[in-house]
Amino acid sequence: MLVEGKWTENWQPVQKADEKGRFVRQVSSFRNWITPDGSAGPTGEAGFKAEPGRYRLYVALICPWASRTLIARKLKGLEDLIPVTVLSPVTTPQGWQFGGYPGADKDPLFDATYLHEIYTRADPLFTGRATVPALWDMKRGVMVNNESADILRMFDSAFEHLVPSSLRLYPEDLADEIDALNPRIYDRFNNGVYKAGFASSQEAYEEAVDGVFEVLDELEERLTGNFLFGDRLTETDIRAFVTLIRFDAAYHGLFKTNRRQIADYPRLSAYMARIFRLPGVAETVDMEHIVRGYYSIKALNPTGITPAAPAHVEKLLKQAA
Repeated sequence: MLVEGKWTENWQPVQKADEKGRFVRQVSSFRNWITPDGSAGPTGEAGFKAEPGRYRLYVALICPWASRTLIARKLKGLEDLIPVTVLSPVTTPQGWQFGGYPGADKDPLFDATYLHEIYTRADPLFTGRATVPALWDMKRGVMVNNESADILRMFDSAFEHLVPSSLRLYPEDLADEIDALNPRIYDRFNNGVYKAGFASSQEAYEEAVDGVFEVLDELEERLTGNFLFGDRLTETDIRAFVTLIRFDAAYHGLFKTNRRQIADYPRLSAYMARIFRLPGVAETVDMEHIVRGYYSIKALNPTGITPAAPAHVEKLLKQAA
């Protein structure tokens, strides 16, 4: 990780743990917002106006947080406005790396080798891990934001005057309900699988696994329509989907969240497939990157053997090919 802008320690999957061995995720550091007129958003400073070609999105296709933003970019028709750079799925001792893997890009802006070099351009004294997604302002040469939840909402509304859309991922009339459900899905499911996989005590692992399957059971029961809020796709569906699509191929085995697979939940399986088939979503899912990336974590898989993706997942992917 970086300490005051200097690389001091090789990448490790567990960033921090509490006194009971619970995995603690790093808090995002850059929280500026792109807005239609450049005014300040809910956090950060002003000066980031929505303009075509001004911003670049750094992602890794293994990462569910980055995939949230890729899906929103697709669904909102922002591909021509916001270019993307894809990093290698295999984390190195210095974290995310550019190029060196099929489907991974070289850094087009600074010819950097590692993502942490972009972070120290943004803040020469940055301390922490260089994470994806990261949204870079190519006009000002600064980091805008590295919090996926923020970027998801920016993509939903900030560019609406440039690319009008009838889809609203965070509609005003559902805002309170979305804001109530998102934290539970995040804490116990999106981040819950990581808390299980990176737990450093039996107590922390069992607590995390209980939470994961409590949420899965709740979502299975809730899904009486096409999406979590009836027949309207929202950001909450995107947030759920990115973990669902990775679950059976990665989390079930590597992270030991193995009481059941998503394949054992009829409604969730149909729901996952329904979102996958939305225009553009399949293009954001690279199962080879996902499986190879997760199983390259030496602390969890020291032999480096990469398993095949589950047959039902492969079938879904082939249907979109």
